[in-house]
This record gives sequence, structure tokens and C-alpha cells, in this order.
Amino acid sequence: QVQLVESGGGLVQPGGSLRLSCAASGNIMRAYVMDWYRQAPGKQRELVAGSGNSNYADSVKGRFTSSRDNAKNTVYLQMNSLKPEDTAVYYCNARGMTMDLRSFDSWGQGTQVTVSS
Repeated sequence: QVQLVESGGGLVQPGGSLRLSCAASGNIMRAYVMDWYRQAPGKQRELVAGSGNSNYADSVKGRFTSSRDNAKNTVYLQMNSLKPEDTAVYYCNARGMTMDLRSFDSWGQGTQVTVSS
């Protein structure tokens, strides 16, 4: 069983910054991928930042940066120059292998980011 816990969301004014964290715990041998997604009200969940190749959605390029601490199985999302359209619930997704050689594909519970004046 692999659990993901996101933190760092909140209310921020346009132009502000937030740093999200996602920590994976459990019977992890290796997390191959730790990605960030978001879902705004009435919209489909979308990939924001893919940690593997640092792929970013066009809407966040140059403003968001994903980074990993492999020793801690933690991924971060630094979000700068935030816009109201960045308002969404942000989710972490991790895929990899457990110690008993089972693949896992886990999601966090999400953290709300609201950009508003």
C-alpha cells in the first residue's frame, strides 16, 4: 500500500507564489514517476507537470517548476506568478514498484489552490 499526502495549498493573490509538496510513503521500492495534476470546477483533470521529463502544460510553462527528492520520495511544485485560472484542486500521482515487486499507481487526496484578490 502506497499513500500520497499533498500539502501547501491555500489562498493566494494573483501574482503570488505557492509551493506544493507530495510525500509518498509505504512499501515503496521505487517511484518511477511522480506527476502533478489539477482539476478545476467543471473541467477534466489535466497534467500540470510530469516529473519524469519535466513536461509542463503550456499554460504553466515558465511559471511552475517540479522537482523531486528521491531519498524522501517527495515531489514539489513551485508555482510562481499565479493567475486566477490556476485555481483548482491539485493532485499528486505516483507510479512505481513496491518492495514485493508489485506495481502501484496511487493518487493523493488533493490540495486546494485558490488564486483570488
